[in-house]
Amino acid sequence: MKFNTKPVEEKMQKTVSNYESNLSTIRASQANTAIVSKVTFEYYGAPTKLVDMASVSVTDPKTLTISPYDRSTLKAMVKALLISDIGITPMDDGSVIRLVFPPLTQEHRKELAKQIQKMGEEARVAIRNIRRDANDAIKKQKKDGEMTEDEQKSSEKSVQDLTDQYIKLIDGITQKKDKEIMQL
Repeated sequence: MKFNTKPVEEKMQKTVSNYESNLSTIRASQANTAIVSKVTFEYYGAPTKLVDMASVSVTDPKTLTISPYDRSTLKAMVKALLISDIGITPMDDGSVIRLVFPPLTQEHRKELAKQIQKMGEEARVAIRNIRRDANDAIKKQKKDGEMTEDEQKSSEKSVQDLTDQYIKLIDGITQKKDKEIMQL
């Protein structure tokens, strides 16, 4: 009985999706709505995502406009943006909030590149941990007599092939984001 690699592949795909989601919150020099996707504020005593309570749009390559559905939440949203780690001071005119993206300094670009590399390494470690868990399950099945040694070797090779494929995918995503950040 060969090991079922489908759940392993699903976990690896989820890891890559999480990595891409986390990368989208890193601000390059261009406006991107994903930057505010994780910002939350207090709304009637409950933490609420800013994107659930406002229309967020890119008005030009350097400006993000946030239009609250309920104007009474404007001050709370501004406060949440100020304490978030996006690094941009919000400007509000009483009805909308504008985030103007300043050009990145070379020093800040290098800092972001390091952060991207670190996040990439964390994603690769997560993929390797999934591989380790799968290999442990394969060894247990072999020990319990549920598979032969040839099936074990074949299953371990399948898991390793998946690992290589997803590590390569993460490396490609990391390089692309790194290149995007380092462009002037």
